[in-house]
Amino acid sequence: MFNAGRIEQVGTAREIYEQPASEFVAGFVGTSNLLTGAAAQTVLGRAGSFGIRPEKLSVVPQGGPVEVGAEHAAGNLTEVVYAGPVTRYVVDLDAGPRLIALQQNGSGAATLNRGARVDLVWDAHHVIAVPDLASGRSVDRDADRSPEPLFTPHQP
Repeated sequence: MFNAGRIEQVGTAREIYEQPASEFVAGFVGTSNLLTGAAAQTVLGRAGSFGIRPEKLSVVPQGGPVEVGAEHAAGNLTEVVYAGPVTRYVVDLDAGPRLIALQQNGSGAATLNRGARVDLVWDAHHVIAVPDLASGRSVDRDADRSPEPLFTPHQP
């Protein structure tokens, strides 16, 4: 994976998608929900910057069943978009950030409506530490450098 001519990450498609090495890679290969700062501390109980893919999140009515050991966070369901095989849920967490969840249709999940109080539920091993944000480095590492020409035209 390249970013502005620089290698961001080398790996298989699965490695790059499941374990992105930077915020750029996480966003480039699909939607990734990011939790940073106070929200990461409140939701995950740890400092840093973390991502979780929408398909790794489940949406359940608030107070609904949550498997033992699963992590969860409460919020308001602000958008529900039926997209054929999946439904896209947008949840504004009480801790602040807006997260997106994708759930496969026909899975027997409860029908949820906009405005409902819900819990987002996930397995802890699906949370990805995002190095660029966690280390405080900018995604655009070369923003302060003058651009170098790709080629120098031949001048007679």
